[in-house]
Amino acid sequence: MSADPDEASLAWAYLSRVVEPPSAAVAELVAECGPVEAAARVKGGVVSRAEARRAVDEAARDLDVLRNRGGRLITPDEDEWPHLAFAGFNGFTAGDLKKKPEGRAPLVLWALGPAHLDEVTMRSAAIVGTRACTPYGEHVAADLAAGLVERDVAVISGGAYGIDGVAHRATLSGDGVTVAVLAGGIDIPYPSGHSALLHRIAASGLLITEYPPGVRPARHRFLTRNRLVAALSGATVVVEAGLRSGAANTAAWAKMLGRVVCAVPGPVTSAASAGTHELLRGEAILVTRAAEIVEIVGRAGELADGPAHPVTPLDGLGEAESLVYEALPGRGVRTVEQIAIASGLVPEQVLAPLAMLEIAGLVRREDGCWGIVRQVT
Repeated sequence: MSADPDEASLAWAYLSRVVEPPSAAVAELVAECGPVEAAARVKGGVVSRAEARRAVDEAARDLDVLRNRGGRLITPDEDEWPHLAFAGFNGFTAGDLKKKPEGRAPLVLWALGPAHLDEVTMRSAAIVGTRACTPYGEHVAADLAAGLVERDVAVISGGAYGIDGVAHRATLSGDGVTVAVLAGGIDIPYPSGHSALLHRIAASGLLITEYPPGVRPARHRFLTRNRLVAALSGATVVVEAGLRSGAANTAAWAKMLGRVVCAVPGPVTSAASAGTHELLRGEAILVTRAAEIVEIVGRAGELADGPAHPVTPLDGLGEAESLVYEALPGRGVRTVEQIAIASGLVPEQVLAPLAMLEIAGLVRREDGCWGIVRQVT
């Protein structure tokens, strides 16, 4: 007999709070007997790590807080659950989990916003970086986010100061979809200086967290949160990062999950780019334009246009015209015979190219000789 939807929601909410996520023991219990029975067993004391909280059942209050804000609880039973995005956690070995015990999919996600998470993750990229970003980093992050919006790619980040905030704001300015993954409860805007920004994200994109309402952000929760930023993105793009930073941690998660890690180079003298340069010395892909990111997260065959190169009047010259032009001196003039010797062509083969170059305004005739017309720049 299937559980009542409200009963299941209460069970999921209780399990979300009873153990610091992600919990292998709780996840295995849910897989074995479902959320309602798992919640009953946890209350009965079968999960030792839940001992401190198992008697604290705030599920009804937590769900009320969520619903009063217009939010929803996304569980693995919902169509919105990003099964494909979280499949990367299935590849973690016992050795990986021993080093990174938090390397598991979340049990549930508390969400606020109109965007559907499963749809967002089909075409998304994370833009992350240092909080202490430079004007260069701000410019690059905003440019990349705006370019991704133009190509219908959702931008995922952590809602923090610095590069995260720039990426979110640039996405919103272009009417794009952005997702902020939080390290605390959905009802606790963090950082507080981004309250208005997080409100704007919730109005058109999505705020998500695996922590129930009232849970305050903590250092270990930021590091745990970073795995979700990486998992929900087709590629993680690090714009500026120190050698030890949250952005570098997110990049490490992306690598473990089999995602592509990209990095933007910065000035070699900038400490803010030391982490990105370290990534580029490893396996990270160098990117400088949004189109290059779309090649990674976009559809098959969606390739970036080649970078624009400066166009000069010499670009359209044929082989003979190029030989003749290169045979002319930088200053002064030469006779047809001298041009023929310098170009390796016979005099009869020099006349037609000279005529074409004269029509193009590249050479001039002076007393039966020929010279270069200097271009005004």
